[in-house]
Amino acid sequence: MNILVVDDEADVKPLFEQRFRKEIRNGESSFSFALSASEAFAYLEQHPAETSIILSDINMPGMSGIELLRQVRMRYNAPPPVIVMITAYNDQELHQQVLQNGADDFLTKPLDFRMLKNKLKMLAL
Repeated sequence: MNILVVDDEADVKPLFEQRFRKEIRNGESSFSFALSASEAFAYLEQHPAETSIILSDINMPGMSGIELLRQVRMRYNAPPPVIVMITAYNDQELHQQVLQNGADDFLTKPLDFRMLKNKLKMLAL
């Protein structure tokens, strides 16, 4: 399963690589990283069929994660990637907005990596 992580915080990359070290080493998961929505689109243009799951922060400079979600849902529908939105704000209205725009799931920061791993396994089925 190839996972694209979209977050404007550069420290997310070493965190995911450390927390998913076993899964990466076993070949169960591979990760790509984008620091913005525009970087995510550039990656998706080059690897359209390789990305099975997108984990995207909502609050990013430039294009927000919600706009990224809308654009991905409009552009990539065969096969559609699973999209999980991540935010520091546990806001019910935001949660509903994200789901209405086509997200498969919604998580809040700080991430519970054990729960994230379980969700990713279920979403990848």
